[in-house]
Amino acid sequence: MASTQRIDVLVVDTDDATAIDLKEFLSEQDCGVHLLSDPAQAAQETRRHRYQLVFLDVSPGNRAGIEALEAIREADSDLCVIAMTALPTVEMAVATMKHQAFHYLQKPLDADELRAVLEGAIREKGLRIDLETRLNAEVGVRIRARRKQQALTLKQLANRTGLSVSLISQIELGKSAASVSTLHKLSAALQVRMTYFFETV
Repeated sequence: MASTQRIDVLVVDTDDATAIDLKEFLSEQDCGVHLLSDPAQAAQETRRHRYQLVFLDVSPGNRAGIEALEAIREADSDLCVIAMTALPTVEMAVATMKHQAFHYLQKPLDADELRAVLEGAIREKGLRIDLETRLNAEVGVRIRARRKQQALTLKQLANRTGLSVSLISQIELGKSAASVSTLHKLSAALQVRMTYFFETV
């Protein structure tokens, strides 16, 4: 069974009850969870540790939440942030979307909605993929890049290796895992060491 990449999540909320409930839910989804009660420290915390996802309270009446979102965005434009609020307003929804929040959830959090949003974030942001899939994709990218560098068509590479065009195409797309024998043929045809396909992976 392929191992999966665990998601590290930062929950930023001054409401301890919500934070603890959310930590319990996320832990059940096999996420590593860190709680932070001070929004002013959120951006610094995301710089200090590598999080894939942030749940951030932006309830109105306290600008600290939206200021934290602004600071997070200055530090990292790609980090997936899910905003939460006890009192949804159009203004706050617009502000969170302006700063590219992935979603805007109303508290108290509904477990089914939370699960759907979490799954959507994982899928759309590519937060959790099994390591075998990631390896296959990376190997495929490197084969294709090397083939293009040498101005070879799939057909020409197939002729050099004795492999089918279909198989090489599937490997390049990351849809098939290449055997050691296949990688040996491809490395010889592309004039690289087999380790080229795995360096820094």
